[in-house]
Formats: sequence, structure tokens, C-alpha cells
Amino acid sequence: MTAELTHLFSPLTIRGHRFKNRIFSTGHMTVMLEDGFPSEGMVAYHAARAAGGAGLIIVEAARAHPSGSSSRPAILAYDDACIPGYRRIAEACHAHGCKVFGQLAHPGREMSEAADGTFAVAHAPSARPNERFHVMPREMPIAMIGEIVEGFGEAAARMRRAGLDGVEVIASHGYLLAQFLNPRVNQRADAYGGTGRQRFVREVLAAVREGAGEDMVLGLRLSGDEMEHDGLQPDEVREIAVGLAEDGLLDYLNVTAGSSAGLAGSVHIVPPMAVEHAYVAPFAAAIKARVAVPVFVAGRINQPQIAEQVLAGGQADMCGMTRAMISDPLMAQKARAGRFDDIRACIACNQACIGHMLRGFPISCIQHPETGRELEFGARIPAARPRRVVIAGGGPGGMKAAAVAAERGHQVTLYEASTQLGGQANLAQLLPGRAEFGGLVTNLRREIELAGVEVVTATRVDRQLVEQVQPDAVVIATGAGPYTPPLESSDEAHVVTAWQVLLGEANVGSDVVVADWRGDWIGLGLAEKLVRDGCRVRLAVNAITAGQMIPQYVRDRWLGDLHRLGVEVIPYARLYGADGDTVYLQHTTSGEPILCEGVDTLVTAQGHQSDTGLETDLAGWGGEVHIVGDCLAPRTAEEAVLEGLRAGAAI
Repeated sequence: MTAELTHLFSPLTIRGHRFKNRIFSTGHMTVMLEDGFPSEGMVAYHAARAAGGAGLIIVEAARAHPSGSSSRPAILAYDDACIPGYRRIAEACHAHGCKVFGQLAHPGREMSEAADGTFAVAHAPSARPNERFHVMPREMPIAMIGEIVEGFGEAAARMRRAGLDGVEVIASHGYLLAQFLNPRVNQRADAYGGTGRQRFVREVLAAVREGAGEDMVLGLRLSGDEMEHDGLQPDEVREIAVGLAEDGLLDYLNVTAGSSAGLAGSVHIVPPMAVEHAYVAPFAAAIKARVAVPVFVAGRINQPQIAEQVLAGGQADMCGMTRAMISDPLMAQKARAGRFDDIRACIACNQACIGHMLRGFPISCIQHPETGRELEFGARIPAARPRRVVIAGGGPGGMKAAAVAAERGHQVTLYEASTQLGGQANLAQLLPGRAEFGGLVTNLRREIELAGVEVVTATRVDRQLVEQVQPDAVVIATGAGPYTPPLESSDEAHVVTAWQVLLGEANVGSDVVVADWRGDWIGLGLAEKLVRDGCRVRLAVNAITAGQMIPQYVRDRWLGDLHRLGVEVIPYARLYGADGDTVYLQHTTSGEPILCEGVDTLVTAQGHQSDTGLETDLAGWGGEVHIVGDCLAPRTAEEAVLEGLRAGAAI
């Protein structure tokens, strides 16, 4: 063990359970269920993190009562059929010395659709509306409160029977227990309101303790700050934490941030890269200073050195590093060995982790598409016969294909036409608040170094080179360039591309229109960059809203920043043309013209066009050819890296 991480890799004992280190995976939805119960894919997913060195895995939030079920997939812990799946997870993780907790929750008013797609009847302490899902709940009758309390206890008993080590109850993120604690949400006049707002939580904890027995660990998750306009404030949460900890039922408190109730608070459920590292730690420290039980914390702790600082500073006793282990299941193992440069650090893009979940797809990672696909790609299968492989293009897709093929035993040479690896990721990191995206390149570059890939830069692959090298297989990963649509424009119009702006190749005037076709981070990032450079910026987006195509927690945070900076966002806007000082747009549904006058520069972000030159050049060549990434079809880094993985595994 490296001396630099003595706190992170020191053991911790809670209620007789010894945790081998202070690293845990927080409860997070994986969308890996079968009929509401853990699948073999979910077992393999958690087992990979346990094998990688995690000290504790908290399995995702499970429904303790049928009234909390919705279209959002969750483990049905109110059904005995959940027990076998939990048992398989526990056994798989215990085999690696990793503890496993279950997690129990009820969304309350934080739900919209029922499992059949109709609007659900949501229940809450009081009939106070939810802003994010636009739900007006019913006030929960006393009888239902009793049923739900009983449901929590029975669900905990099922977890005990499955062999789990502990149960965590969710009173965070504005869900039902938090709603009872919040005086702006809970306005009941009975024993569960007013000075009795903590009563429901106390009854739930007592029921869970009874169901779990005396051997299981019992914890409570709280948002140290809900970060919503009517959410729980830090001083309120501290007093709640102190009061509940003094009851003697809790073995630990787990501190996070944010709330599902609104767009501002929901950003902090899975904070994007624009949020600073370990920003929740001060909230945890304020609670830890006043309670006797251990305090856990999570929130943008993506590197072991950051976790060590939190622990060494006495801010918490364990650090949630969920996305760090989504990005690199072996993070803990590598950190313990001091192999820091080998850790594939999470870049908090949110695209394939929470982004997948919000769209109903299984969890993954743009850098490590093996995540969520452990049953298919959990282990590298050595090549039956080593072959000579040429990779044409050093972007994310090409680098991933090269690393995987070389790890399997092939002799791999990667050719990059420019002088540096990274492709469009090098441009993405130039956008404000997106510098961390460059970690994608750093991490993949390390993968190809460790795999022994030969890299040749400033060399474009063509048929002549292929016939000279005589490889057995070629992976074409030549990417794409900016797409410029036909425009009605005059010679006086000053039109430049997004790439030209980012590369410093364009002299942009003081009044700018950014015409964003795809509705992704390029338009948002360009708008922020230019307004911070002192320009007046209008962001015209051919979408319902700017950022329509990116994960909502990234989008919502970014739109708030742009509003604060004074960027005018024009939705439903199709680019039509430009002249000396006017940009002409067309409303995408009404067809009516939208004019932006007094414009110095039009910046186009109109998508990309595949570079298919090498594909055409190699037509009829007798070797094996794979095409990955934007040269196949312009999309995102996620698809490029996944296709690189598949190509490298198939050769």
C-alpha cells in the first residue's frame, strides 16, 4: 500500500462489520433488472467493482412499498422474489472481501408515470406540488403511513435473509422521508407534521432495525443541502442529523447533496464536471462535528488522492467513489498499488452512466464501455492467432480499438494524420468547463501505452501504405469534419465554423449568433466561451431547447449559467442564411422567419460529415476491415469508443 493513502486504505469497523478500506459505491440505478429483480448482468456489474477493491457496495434504491413503484425501474423489495438476486450479489461481492448493503426508498411525490405509462397517483406528506415532474400529490392518509413503515421493515428482513450486511434508508434528494422532514413540503396538522415531522423517519428506522436484526448495519442518507428554492437548508439538515443520530438506531449517516424536486437541485444528484471536486465534503464535515456515528460522503470524488484529503481532513469516514469505479472498476486496486497513472479517471460527462439511466438503458461509461457489459466484455479473450493490425485514426475510437486488439495479443500500429492523438476530444476540452473532458484522451493514451501499441503521428493512412505494411486487418477511425449546409448568404456575411473558433482561426466580432443544429454541448459551450470573451451572444438552436441531446443534469446546469451570463437562447430555429449584418432563421414548426439583426459573425455548429476517403480507397482490398466512430456515422465519443472495443475484440 502506498504511504500517500494511509487513511483511504485503513480499515473501519461498524457494528462488528470490518470494511477493508474507506471506498464505497453509492446506491445508483443501473437499469439491469429482470421483472423488477437483480439480473445476472447486475451481479456481474457489482462483482467487477468488488473484485477491483471496493470496500463496500450499496445496491441501488429498492421500493419498500408498492405505492412507490413507477415507470422508473427499481428493485421490488416488497416481494420475496427479490431475495435470490440480492443473495447472488452478496455472494459474488463477499468472495472479494467486499461488504454489501441494500438501499430502501420511496419517492413520494417524486414520480410521474406509473409502470404502464399512465400518470401515477403520487403520495406525499401534504398536497404540495413537485416542480420537476409537475405532479400534485395526494396527502398520505395515516393508514398508508403505517403500511409504508411496515413495508420498510419487511423489506429489510428480506435483505437480511439474502445475506446482505446492512441497509441504507434514503432520506435524501427530496424523496418521501425528506418530504416529511421539510417544513415547506410537510404541512400536516396531525402527529406527523409540525414538531412531529421526524416521526415518520423514526418509525421507518425502528421498523428497519427490527426487520434487519441486530447484526446488520443501519444507515441513513441525507442531502447536506438540497440546493432547491424550497429545499432543506444546511442548518436544518444538521439539526435533523443530530436528532436522529441521538436516537441510537443509526450506525452511520451518508451525506450527499441535491434534490429531485426541481431542476436546480436535481443537477446535484449526479453533478457534472462543471461542479468542483469533493464539494459535498464541507456539508459532511459540519454534520460529523456534531454526531458520534461515522459519516459517509459522496459528490465528485473521482480520484483516490481527493478521497484521501477528505478523510485526512476529518471531513468524513468513508468516501463514495461511484463514477470513479464505473469508469475504472480496478480504481481501488490500482490506487492501493500506487499505480495512479493507470487509473482511468472519471470525467463526469454523465453521458453513459446517469444519462443512460434517464433514458431507460443499462449503465455504462463512454471511456470504459465494458461497464454494464461485463458478461460480454468482462475479460479479454486472447487472440487465437496474433495478427498485424493497422489503426487509421487516433481519436477515441481508434485508440480504444488499438488498446483492445493489442491487449489480446495482436501486433498493432496506430497511425494519426495530425501531430497529436485525441481527435475531436481535443476540441471538446477547449469549451468552458469542459477541460476535464481531455481526460478521455489522457486515459486512452495510457491504455495504448500499457498495451504496447506502436503510434505513428503525422501520417495519413492510404491504400499505398496499407499495401506496403501488409496488415491482416485495418480499423478505419478517420472521424469527421464540420458539416456546412447550403446557406443563402452574401459576400458580406462573416460566417465561421465552431472548429475555427475553438482553434483560434477566426476573428469573431462583438455581436455573434451561434447556429446550433444538433442541440448538444458544442452550441452551449461556444455560447459560453464567446459571452465570456465579451461578445453579445444569441444561441439559435434547431431543437426544443439548447442542450436537448445531452444528459439533463449537464444541460440544466449549463442553461442556468448561460442565463446568468446574458446569452439569449432562441429555440425551434433552423438556419436559413446570412448577409452583412443579419442572420436569417426559420421557426421549425410555424415556418415563420426569425431575424437576428446587428450581427457581426455567424458561428455554425451544424454537425459533422464523415471522412469516408480511406473506406473508398480500400474498396476491394482483401484484408479484414472494421469501421468505427464518426467515419461510420457522426455521433459522439461514446459510440466511437464502444465500436472501437467491439472491433478490437472481433479481430
